[in-house]
Amino acid sequence: MDRTTNFDVIIIGGGLAGLCNAIHLSKFGKNVLLIEKNTYPKHKVCGEYISNEVLPYLSFLEINPFDFGAVKIDKFQLSTTNNKLIDAKLPLGGFGISRFHLDYILAEKAEENGVTILQDTVLETSFENEIFTITTKNNQKFRSEIAIGSFGKRSLLDVKLERDFIKKKSPYLGVKIHVKGEFKADLVALHNFKGGYCGVSKVENDAINLCYITNFSSFKKYKNITDFQENEVFKNKYLKDIFKSSEPLFDEPLSISQISFETKNPIKNHLMMCGDSAGMIHPLCGNGMSMAIQSAQIASKLILNYLDGEILSRNELENKYISKWNKQFKWRLKAGHFIAMLFRNDKMANFLLQIVRRIPFLLPIIIKQTHGKPIKI
Repeated sequence: MDRTTNFDVIIIGGGLAGLCNAIHLSKFGKNVLLIEKNTYPKHKVCGEYISNEVLPYLSFLEINPFDFGAVKIDKFQLSTTNNKLIDAKLPLGGFGISRFHLDYILAEKAEENGVTILQDTVLETSFENEIFTITTKNNQKFRSEIAIGSFGKRSLLDVKLERDFIKKKSPYLGVKIHVKGEFKADLVALHNFKGGYCGVSKVENDAINLCYITNFSSFKKYKNITDFQENEVFKNKYLKDIFKSSEPLFDEPLSISQISFETKNPIKNHLMMCGDSAGMIHPLCGNGMSMAIQSAQIASKLILNYLDGEILSRNELENKYISKWNKQFKWRLKAGHFIAMLFRNDKMANFLLQIVRRIPFLLPIIIKQTHGKPIKI
């Protein structure tokens, strides 16, 4: 087979899930093509806190985030819309590192492993006679036995694949900025304001990541992000203090709209979906990056079993992936949906948070519902 156009596995999208798949599969000698539309490094709208549950798997991939400036985090703080504060210790802990930095580190490792990384945009995927044909914007065609979709929250490919979630409008908008200022390195905070919530944590180089999500209906009343922040976000005094006492490191905040938390199918037209392409947990749960990394481990192990003849059919491969994905994430997603539903009702959220303030051991129990245990290798 011509190795320039034929691969064992083609991965569409080079975020966390795509890159971890690429590193894992290439570690076992598979010929992998990863197609990513952007260059590395690139900032993305993301909470940039990762649960420690992924550390054993990252070690297996020969990546230690603390070698690259990741910040250890073991404390959690939550504020209500009426500025009541709740503190807790994180059951497992985590770390802060920017997507700008982490994606670049993973991409370098993938290339070191022999992965072909192509900057291009996939326009079409077809599946015939057990082979995928992937067509790109630059009119290149590639073929493989296995294809992974890790193209993020929302893509033109989702439209072409006629995925159910893409037919529904999503009312959420995400905004992110890095700043320099005072904030405890071992802390991740979730500060609520009417119509949204903002995650705060440190990443490498002493930068603070501020990332919030809000209903578009709340945002559209104002002429721009600055106006919205002044009138809505800053009603939370903790957020106001952080924003007002820090210096922005970006020229402009990054934003993304049409964020969907609808249920997705991990398999579509025989594409194995990973990361946000397979399902996205509400950002208030703070565990989306961990889920993306774990989904890559699940997919890669099964793909290796299939390519090495231990799984005998594509149907068996796909059913096993759906089963293992649901076992690992279905409850987390349901818990995330339920928690988000409660938070959308300000009165209900404040009432429940008052209960948590009075019974503090409840908060770590709630956190555990959207997090897992350290990954077994």
